[in-house]
Amino acid sequence: MANNDTEQRKVLVTGGTGYIAGELIAQLLARGWRVNATVRSLGKSERIMRERFPDAGDSLRLFEAELMSDAGWAEANHGCTHVAHVASPIAAATPKDENDMIVPAREGTLRALRFAKEAGVKRFVQTSSMAAVAYGRSEKSYIVDESDWTDISHPDVYPYVKSKTISERAARDWVAENAPEMEFVSVNPSMVLGPVHSADFSASVEAVKQVLDGSMPMAPDLGFAVVDTRDVAQLHVKCLEEPGLGGERFLAAGRFMKIIEIAGVLRDGLPSAQTRKVPKRIMPNLMVKVLALFNPGVASIKSEIGKSRHVDASHAKDRLGWQTRPEEESILDCAKSLIAHGVVKV
Repeated sequence: MANNDTEQRKVLVTGGTGYIAGELIAQLLARGWRVNATVRSLGKSERIMRERFPDAGDSLRLFEAELMSDAGWAEANHGCTHVAHVASPIAAATPKDENDMIVPAREGTLRALRFAKEAGVKRFVQTSSMAAVAYGRSEKSYIVDESDWTDISHPDVYPYVKSKTISERAARDWVAENAPEMEFVSVNPSMVLGPVHSADFSASVEAVKQVLDGSMPMAPDLGFAVVDTRDVAQLHVKCLEEPGLGGERFLAAGRFMKIIEIAGVLRDGLPSAQTRKVPKRIMPNLMVKVLALFNPGVASIKSEIGKSRHVDASHAKDRLGWQTRPEEESILDCAKSLIAHGVVKV
């Protein structure tokens, strides 16, 4: 889309300081959009955003708004034609009560939708997750596409996965009932890697950090479909700009890779001095089960051991011309930036 087409277009990006949202804002500004962004607290966020986007000027405005409060949402949506709802509740550990994660995810999304409708927003793009697509199945290896949904009644489904599934379903149901005139699109990313711009990054990057810094001396038999944050942001841009996408769902994912494969990419692509702590062995499954007795985080992913969830993202490629860069590039750029920002000491 040329800049002259976007002069009067304004988009609200929620969760503006987040990993995907930051890259999305960068791409939108480069394409001539005016951007409003919600943040949880203005003080620190303003400094972070001005450091990253020093030339944005009036094209980027920040608004304080939280998922569980109405304050600030009307002002943030004012004048916007589009919304990219990227904000998501964050939990440092698996909550004792799953509703501590589910309720903010669902209610926050419905709040964002309600204020978007009141502001006359034409298109709403929700950042959902592969968690809403690929989980709640007993098979060890399978392929999913955009028609699949996680079965939240499955005993292996944990709170984060439930929250993402319930949130997206609630959003689609709400739009159908309350705002059928507003085009709703979801983007469902898998494990998002790529460069980080600060020490504040997404949970998916934590896996690369732990592989690098020695906190994962052996690699559990886990894996994820890998995708680059720059490609995820580009897919969001396409979903904001491409006409006629109401009701669509696009999976943002590349190749499925086990953690031991990611470790191999790091060893092959980085100087040996930086990969001394990178694991070379797979953790025995029995050890994972023992650790799960003492570590709630390990317990929550115990059921993931040995599973291979492959993703067919051809719909995004065929419908929108979306492309992904090599997974190795995303992994190495992620690692190099973690080292450059001092997050990982080598």
